[in-house]
Amino acid sequence: MRRIVITGMGVVTPIGNSVEEFKQALFSGKNGIAKITKFDTEDSKYQLAGEIKHLDPAEKLGKPFVRRNDPFTQYAVIAADEAMAQSGLNADAEKGEVNIDSERMGVCFGSGIGGIETLCADHTNLLEKGMKKVSPFFVTKMIYNIAAGNLAIRYKANATCTAVSTACATGATAIGEGYRTILHDYADVMICGGSEAGVLPLTVAGFGNCQALTDNTDPETACRPFDKNRDGFVMAEGAGVIILEEYEHAKQRGANIIAEICGYGSTCDAHHVTAPDPEAKQVARAFLQAIPEELKNLDCEKIYVNAHGTSTPLNDKTETKALKNAFGEEQAKRLHISSTKSMTGHMLGATGTVEAIAAVLALTENTIPPTIHYAEPDPECDLNYTPNQAVKTPVELALSSNLGFGGHNAVLAFRKI
Repeated sequence: MRRIVITGMGVVTPIGNSVEEFKQALFSGKNGIAKITKFDTEDSKYQLAGEIKHLDPAEKLGKPFVRRNDPFTQYAVIAADEAMAQSGLNADAEKGEVNIDSERMGVCFGSGIGGIETLCADHTNLLEKGMKKVSPFFVTKMIYNIAAGNLAIRYKANATCTAVSTACATGATAIGEGYRTILHDYADVMICGGSEAGVLPLTVAGFGNCQALTDNTDPETACRPFDKNRDGFVMAEGAGVIILEEYEHAKQRGANIIAEICGYGSTCDAHHVTAPDPEAKQVARAFLQAIPEELKNLDCEKIYVNAHGTSTPLNDKTETKALKNAFGEEQAKRLHISSTKSMTGHMLGATGTVEAIAAVLALTENTIPPTIHYAEPDPECDLNYTPNQAVKTPVELALSSNLGFGGHNAVLAFRKI
């Protein structure tokens, strides 16, 4: 059995645009949710989002690249550059050269909605100015596989290049399928992750009108996962990238190994397009699939779960039930759980990768990030959600769960090495 490890990580998030910045914000309980600045919200009851701050993509990528690519691709490449630099696989970052057989490196990367900013902008151009004013880059900026394609081109990844979309589980699914690609010897290195840049009038209106978003206008109480008064999620944007590598390959080249990915669970509720199955059987099964056999009896006090924890009434109680189904009611109460969406908001297709990175940081730092804004317990959500303050404690297994519209469930498992 091939073992797979993590040798690089990169992020662009509402609470930090590097892994180090993200880590410091994560453990200090920083709130990245604020009033929307990207468009005028005067006519909207949805006022808040987790926007990217203090980032100039043109400075990092050059103006020609930014002009030809949607923000979701820009965020993906910035996060990937950080991850590849940390992995040591960059022989020459500026030329995109890598010190690995290119036919043994691949990409599995996704997005929930792809280049939606480009779609909205060029649709406006079409209606107001006619067909000739639609950008010649419209298609290659908008299609959701193009971030994956750009990463493959940038790093000469010839093994495979796959784009996945499992809605809010996308980032986790991309890592899981990359893990399987190496496990079955189709590659030695996989660049995996997800990206999203959808804080726009159309998407906010769409998610709001389907009653998924909170209309709370207070940034300090709007996103409160597992709290009795939660009433919807807060949209956000960002990207996350993880470099997966076969263990012996990483050892032979002297790579800095961060952690081991030791399991992946993937199931489907097959129940409803937006609502999770209230029985939570398939989510529980995804947790059990992800946990390696030799860790099935691990003391739950040494397990951290980065929950999907969207701050919606249905998700949080269903995920609570799933953990009880998977671990047993009493043992589930011993788990360390938190929702880092309380700080970042919901990054849709990017959230699974960013939260996997949060889980890895909890594992390596032996620190549980908090669920901030937690004030009033909900009888239906009665587990340990690490309210408001980070907790130092030994962590031997970190799990990251994500659930997507359409019934997609993905759980990733990480351990120290």
